[in-house]
Amino acid sequence: MVEGTVMDLYYQEVTGIIDEIRSTEREAILKAARMVAEQVKKDKLVYVFGPGGHSNLAAMEVFFRAGGLMHISAILNQETMLGNGALKSMQAERLPGYGRIVIEDYGIGEGDLLIVCNAYGINSATIDAALTAKERGASVIGVSSRAHAENCPKDHPARHPSKKNLHEIADCSVDCKVKLGDATIELPGFPQKIGALSTYANAYVMNSIVIEAINMLVNEGVNPPVWRSGNCPGGDEWNNQFIERFRGAVRCL
Repeated sequence: MVEGTVMDLYYQEVTGIIDEIRSTEREAILKAARMVAEQVKKDKLVYVFGPGGHSNLAAMEVFFRAGGLMHISAILNQETMLGNGALKSMQAERLPGYGRIVIEDYGIGEGDLLIVCNAYGINSATIDAALTAKERGASVIGVSSRAHAENCPKDHPARHPSKKNLHEIADCSVDCKVKLGDATIELPGFPQKIGALSTYANAYVMNSIVIEAINMLVNEGVNPPVWRSGNCPGGDEWNNQFIERFRGAVRCL
């Protein structure tokens, strides 16, 4: 393939999946945004968990983020993050019961809201987190790919023992449209597809939920605390107005 054309193909894939999400998941995103807005009106945290290596990026994307809600509390579980060992991360996300431990450790329960973002939507940590949160009385928003979950064999070793999919459990499910295997571009004569899309898809969904929630609140006369970049003039001063309100409540702050 001619050099320089692969990046063009990737651009088409990235913009294509975002366009697909925008055109087909609007209702689900707005439902999720309303759930977030209602939590903020009650001055309650919104927990975000991305169980698994790159899924953690979805939680980080909307946490402590310029233009994002201060009520977002990211669950950045170290055992599922790549920085502590990629293979160990994969083992943790496949370990039955681990997601339950994480949710119970955060004390998520009655009246809380948890967003679980995992493009594949099948692994044990993902399913256990969603099931445990619901058992304890929390509401769950799931961000995952239906196509990936439904086309992944039921006996795949990454699956939760129940064989359930995240979109079957969540109170509100947003489909991030990632295809089976995530990577999307085929090179002639090369056996493996390249160019993963899940990070772009998850980031678009997560940011869309947050900014639509903020817009809903503003439309209702509520001015939610929103982070300003500390790397621009006045950023620290703006953020410092609210820090003590969230310090201690938001574990990773």
